[in-house]
Amino acid sequence: MSSNSNEAINFLVELRRRLIYSLIVLLLLFAVLVYFANHLYTLLALPLLKFLPQGHLIATQIVSPFFVPFKLAFMASMLLAVPFFLYQSWAFIAPALYGHERRMIWPFLLVSAGLFYAGIAFAYFVIFPMLFHFLARIAPVGVILSPDISEYLDFTIKLLLVFGGLFEIPIIMVLLVSTGVVTRERFIKMRSYAIVGAFIIGMLLAPPDVLSQTVLAVPIWLLYEAGILMSRFVRRSNASV
Repeated sequence: MSSNSNEAINFLVELRRRLIYSLIVLLLLFAVLVYFANHLYTLLALPLLKFLPQGHLIATQIVSPFFVPFKLAFMASMLLAVPFFLYQSWAFIAPALYGHERRMIWPFLLVSAGLFYAGIAFAYFVIFPMLFHFLARIAPVGVILSPDISEYLDFTIKLLLVFGGLFEIPIIMVLLVSTGVVTRERFIKMRSYAIVGAFIIGMLLAPPDVLSQTVLAVPIWLLYEAGILMSRFVRRSNASV
């Protein structure tokens, strides 16, 4: 009984230590980024600003010019800290893993973080210009597009997270195959459905023109193909253990 109690205490102590490390890194990043908060917001707004007739956003609340960049700095700190958070998670569970599992987790974490950031970059550099150009172009006559800075932040952060999540498709597929929930052969058979699904997502998230929808759908389909390719090596690894 005492042995179980000691294990539980050690578990909680280690968990607290990892959480404290993560919090410290997050606060350090925030302390740096908050100094550049206004510049960060200007950078985030650039894809829209160049399509606005007046060239600027508006603030409908008095405190928005202060709190919105402040909020963005905190969100940016969390996004930048994702690799460290993943490392702390790995370090916490590593003692309970087998040797081959510990060897596999590092590439998994690195690829997962890389894909997440790639999805954010794709949204910012590809989707945002197409989307905001379309929205500015279809505004009715007599209507001037003047988004509020707070609404713009919430809208763009949601899109960035959506595309960051979409780019995790290969990792999700690898997890499903490695745990035996879905076989690689099943994913291959579902390829045609995945292509249709990719174009449906493109239709929902991209402006209503074929080129924009294709620009979004093709990368999603390629991510699915990447998941099939990566799951092939997962199966080999399991077979060799």
